[in-house]
Amino acid sequence: MELKKAITVFVVLITLTLLNLLIVNNPGMAEKLTDESLDTVTVTDSTQVQDGHFMQFAIDKTISGLEKFIIFTGFRNATSGNLIMILVGLFFMYLAIRYDYEPLLLIPIGSGIIIGNIPFFQDGGVNLQLGIYQDGSVLNYLYYGVMKGIYPPLIFLGIGAMTDFSSLISNPRLMLLGAAAQLGIFMTFLGALYLGFNMPEAGSIGIIGGADGPTAIFLSSKLANGTIVHGYETKNLIGPIAIAAYSYMALVPVIQPPIMRLLTSKHERLIRMKPPRSVSKLEKIMFPVVGMILTTFISPGALPLLGMLFFGNILKESGVTKRLADTARNSMIDIVTILLGLTVGASTQADVFLTSESILIFVLGALSFMVATAGGVLFAKVMNLFLSKDNRINPLIGAAGVSAVPDSARVAQLEGLKYDPSNHLLMHAMAPNVAGVIGSAVAAGIMMSFLL
Repeated sequence: MELKKAITVFVVLITLTLLNLLIVNNPGMAEKLTDESLDTVTVTDSTQVQDGHFMQFAIDKTISGLEKFIIFTGFRNATSGNLIMILVGLFFMYLAIRYDYEPLLLIPIGSGIIIGNIPFFQDGGVNLQLGIYQDGSVLNYLYYGVMKGIYPPLIFLGIGAMTDFSSLISNPRLMLLGAAAQLGIFMTFLGALYLGFNMPEAGSIGIIGGADGPTAIFLSSKLANGTIVHGYETKNLIGPIAIAAYSYMALVPVIQPPIMRLLTSKHERLIRMKPPRSVSKLEKIMFPVVGMILTTFISPGALPLLGMLFFGNILKESGVTKRLADTARNSMIDIVTILLGLTVGASTQADVFLTSESILIFVLGALSFMVATAGGVLFAKVMNLFLSKDNRINPLIGAAGVSAVPDSARVAQLEGLKYDPSNHLLMHAMAPNVAGVIGSAVAAGIMMSFLL
């Protein structure tokens, strides 16, 4: 009984509201009625209607309003693609919450995917300014930071302010492992060309092999943004490339361990490395200064990324800009991560994202990530051929050469502990890990210099 009463009250309120909109807020409506079926309607000063025609008119208008309401609902405009993408967004959020896979990235991206695939009525003459691709919408303005490559350098500033380069400074040869892991980038570039992507698109897809989301977004915003680049008419691949890069970053604990075990023997996994030497404050300050100058001279196209990375590290290591460093590595990077993840996710609307190109990008991304992991591990084994027994490298840390900081370094640590609970590899693995960040940015700059 209570439910019936509630439904009755709800229906009455809806009816009164519609009548209010039709009559009270439109006092001149009666004069505007020209329909032949309502030609006998007359309205008195007290808004009383003769012959009962106005009641029929109100009912017709109510039905018409309800039909229009239904036309604009998501239930009416949903497609199977929208539902698939919403499930993908929910899956991303599940991975983040249930397994703690990159939650700071996957929850904003997953939420963005759901937001971007809420279906709404679209017509040539109607612009609700809701979707990310509709001029004037809030999401469109926020997406500007992705399209113009604004967010990635800000992310790099925060990364620089929170990164300790001590392990790399103490053992510079481990930088070679970060360089070796970039093999995935160039192998994927060739694979994308083979599959029919043009040069700029292939360059953007290849950078997924570095497992560095901001770098992938930055490069694709320059080379695969839906405009003509270097004489090639490119598709807008920012969304698929970004989602692929962040997906594989989040799946580092799943993808890398089997490859690491396949390519190493039990004896190699038990190798103990010398503890890193202590690094002086002067070395910590000089490293980002020298690194900025050297890397950007080699690859000027990487200046927006590496310049901000090393600038953030200078703020951290100088010791006199603690407030700026704290802001860069906390508040600022959190805000930019929210905006970047949300807008990248919202850009994956079903009609844009569910294409054959997106599927190929995901396949190539997976292969490039595997090749990058294998490249780092195998190069560590090659280096051991030329090193003395006391200076050997545990090949597990070679997998940290991809740019997924610090997840791939943690994976190397966990794999090492499985075979020797007292063998801690984390500090050693951080060296190729941060070298991978630098290496992927340099590779992106080289790609830009050739393809822009």
